[in-house]
Order: sequence, then C-alpha cells, then structure tokens
Amino acid sequence: MSLTLLDWRRQVAELYARVRAAEDPEEGWRAWGAGRDALFAGHPDSPLDEEGRTRGGLPLAPYDPALRFRPRLDTDVEPVRLQLPTADDGVVAMDRIGRITLGDLGRLDVWWLGGYGGGVFLPLRDGSAGTATYGGGRYLLDTIKGADLGGDAGSLVVDLNFAYHPSCTYDPRWSCPLAQQGNRLDSVVAAGEQLPPGGWY
Repeated sequence: MSLTLLDWRRQVAELYARVRAAEDPEEGWRAWGAGRDALFAGHPDSPLDEEGRTRGGLPLAPYDPALRFRPRLDTDVEPVRLQLPTADDGVVAMDRIGRITLGDLGRLDVWWLGGYGGGVFLPLRDGSAGTATYGGGRYLLDTIKGADLGGDAGSLVVDLNFAYHPSCTYDPRWSCPLAQQGNRLDSVVAAGEQLPPGGWY
C-alpha cells in the first residue's frame, strides 16, 4: 500500500465524476476510455506489465446507446451472503441487496461488498466470456473503487458500455471477486472493454 495507490484511487474517482457530469453519455464514455488508457499506460500502480503498457490502450467495443439502463433495484430477494477468499485482502463478504432488470437481456444480482464503508458491486459474465472478454467476467459497478455511474435512492445507472475487466485479467498475481450465478447472462454483450488478441498474458 502506498500514496501512489491512493493517487490511482483518486484519479479513478475523478474520472467517474467526469462521466456522471457529462451531458452526453457517449461523451462521458469517450472520456472514460481515454482516462483509463492514460492510467494503465503511465501510472505506477497500473496492473499492466511493461509490455502491456506499450500495446496502445485497452480495446473497447463501439458505444451502443441501447445498452444504457436506469433500472429500479428490486429488494424483494432472499438474503444471500458470500465469503470470498482473496490473495491479499483476506476473506471479502458480499451480501445480495437486490436485483435489477436490463431490458430483454435479463436480471442481475446487486451486491454490497463488506469492509470499511462498503459499497455496491455489480459484476457481469456474459456470452462473450472466454472469447472476446475475460472468462471470469467483467465489472459494471464497484463503488468502493470509485466505479459509480450514478442513480438515486432506488435506482442505479447501469451502462454496459462501461463494462471493464478486473485486475486479474491483466496479471495472474491478482485475485478478484468474480460473477456468481445470478450475475451471468447467456447473451453476448458486445460492449465495453474487450481482450486484445491472445489476451494480456
């Protein structure tokens, strides 16, 4: 842990604040992509190795406005608590707090990650996992880390164009909480971050 990691967290939070403030969602998405490329290429806490930093950015699918949603959180769900072991953070508790419906794509569980302060966590594993995207899935929201697209007391902004890979995609030394059964969609979500040819490692 270091002040450079604190700087990374600040820059990510500031990047998502710019996204939320953008009047045009696609404009916010472009700023997000450019900001992530800069962080991953130049920040000392980038999860990319030296070779990965020279590849020319993180591949993104084209923006699709039909994949932006503002679903209400359905809290009428059976409580579920998961205890996920990690390499560096011990056991991380996840509590299911509800479900959201993303049009015809289906429903996803929404989780609250434990730990100091806690936060909303929304992973996704869609039909592209293991080919165009990481086999373990991607993240849509992780508010502990600043990945927050907005919403209000009863709803969340969920834009699949902002789906991004967890750190374990870039380097096997990382361990990440991945999408559980209630966060898997059969449909291919051709949006958000993609894998480069051959993957990252």
